[in-house]
Amino acid sequence: MAPRCALVPDPHGPGGRLQPLDDTGAPLGPPEQARDLAAAVAAREASDHPRWVWAATDSAYAPLLPLLPGRLARCHDLRLVEALLLAHEGRFGAPRSLGAAWARLRALPVPPDLPEPGLAEADGGQDTLFAPDRLQLPPGADPLTAVVAVHAEQQRRLGAITDPGARHRLRLLVAAESAGALAAAEMAHDGLPWRTDVHDALLTDLLGPRPTVPGAQPKLLADLAVELQLALGVKPFNPDSHTQVLRAFGEAGLQLGSTRAWELKEIDHPAAKLLIRYKELSRIHVAHGWAWQDAWARGGRFRPEYVVGGVVSGRWATRGGGALQIPRVLRRAVVADPGWLLVVADAAQLEPRVLAALSQDAGLARTAAGGDLYEALAASAFQGDREKAKLGLLGAMYGQTSGDIGPLLNTLHRRYPAAMGYVEAAARTGEDGGVVTSRLGRVCPPATSDFLDLTEAETAGESGGAGGAGGRTARARGRFTRNFVIQASAADWALALLAALRRRLEELPVQPADRPHLVFFQHDEVVVHTPANLADEVVAAVTEAADEARRLVFGDTPVRFPLTTAVVESYADAK
Repeated sequence: MAPRCALVPDPHGPGGRLQPLDDTGAPLGPPEQARDLAAAVAAREASDHPRWVWAATDSAYAPLLPLLPGRLARCHDLRLVEALLLAHEGRFGAPRSLGAAWARLRALPVPPDLPEPGLAEADGGQDTLFAPDRLQLPPGADPLTAVVAVHAEQQRRLGAITDPGARHRLRLLVAAESAGALAAAEMAHDGLPWRTDVHDALLTDLLGPRPTVPGAQPKLLADLAVELQLALGVKPFNPDSHTQVLRAFGEAGLQLGSTRAWELKEIDHPAAKLLIRYKELSRIHVAHGWAWQDAWARGGRFRPEYVVGGVVSGRWATRGGGALQIPRVLRRAVVADPGWLLVVADAAQLEPRVLAALSQDAGLARTAAGGDLYEALAASAFQGDREKAKLGLLGAMYGQTSGDIGPLLNTLHRRYPAAMGYVEAAARTGEDGGVVTSRLGRVCPPATSDFLDLTEAETAGESGGAGGAGGRTARARGRFTRNFVIQASAADWALALLAALRRRLEELPVQPADRPHLVFFQHDEVVVHTPANLADEVVAAVTEAADEARRLVFGDTPVRFPLTTAVVESYADAK
């Protein structure tokens, strides 16, 4: 195993302290003071390739990135690991900062976690990021002492897991989650290539010229609002107000339960189509319009601020900027630099394949072995009807039982009993108030006290039986746990893919300035920015990384996780 080295930056200035550690977290000699932390880190990375140990990657690694000649290979992020261990130990949601972990170790009052920093704070520079109160340590506590002690305790807790398989998988998750934090910091530093001139032209085509008055509505949106009012024949109203829209449609004799697109599409009236169009354009204007461009797409790069593990399933979130949902119509603005290309790779039908691997259902594994899983499923079980095959399998994974899905589920139960039994068992665990885990051991949130009160009342005959509030609540939790085991395991695979791909890109024998690098990640899709002459090598690295992730997460499974890969100049051309 690689050596370890704890790292604590000085709160004000370029220096910091290092502490070599063994695998258990015990110090190997005295701490070392570095006047130039970046130079000291680069030298030790080149000589020892340690696993860096720090309180949080976004505060320790991100400020070093502009100063380092290359990237650090591996780390142990105490904040992320603490969250994983707390959930594993049944303390889901407990504070996870360095200060909180240190307080638990010393039997001190545990400080609550601070909110995730927003854009303004993240842009505040080194002093803001390194401020001691972000660590939540009590006055007088030494940050390096706390990092070393908390890391050693985390290593002890990992080693104390009695099941060897569970211990091995959770260690993999700890490494993958920390590697994800490195990748997230690097993607924010490098940025996704973004042509603001193309973006501006797309917005102008969609919305009209940019308003000259800040906060004013673009012309096409204002025109649509007037058209909508005239189509309904009512007095002026605000199309962005849910309440006012429902009232306006009601005054025109059109009763709406909501303003969701699927409901509007069922209404045979010109106003419904106008409202759908207005909502689409308004969403682009608010989420990725000119104000977004000013805030996020500076210097020819969109720099997403990812929150690793920001969703309970292990999926990432962002601190703003909409990095996980760039509208398809605006992807034309994502253009590689001259002489470079984008390699865009996304996993095909990932969650159904994850179910096949998790459940070890031989029949579903065979079905998932080829290209289009739904086509293969349709051929084997649904007389070639792909839509029925897709509807049935998605219904099984998400717990849908209404409508015409019953016969489809019955077919799946007969053909794939192990797979259906797997999700049904997860659902029953959730309905009973239990917790389920991902393949690598990420734990779902426990049942709330309200859930337990309602279901206990139902058991005592006080809530109307299975159709009462307790029954509805239990079934909702069952749907959540049913999907959690699949979605969280898919997130495990995606993290492993990201870590394996990042390592392979770093191993390419090129100068740092010419090195392909990850620039975008969302759930089951990665984008690499690469010199054009290395595109084929990047495609091969992506394929190899996907297979490595499959082996690491699911072991010896016949299920394959094919990636659809495109080499393009513009992100829009990848689909």
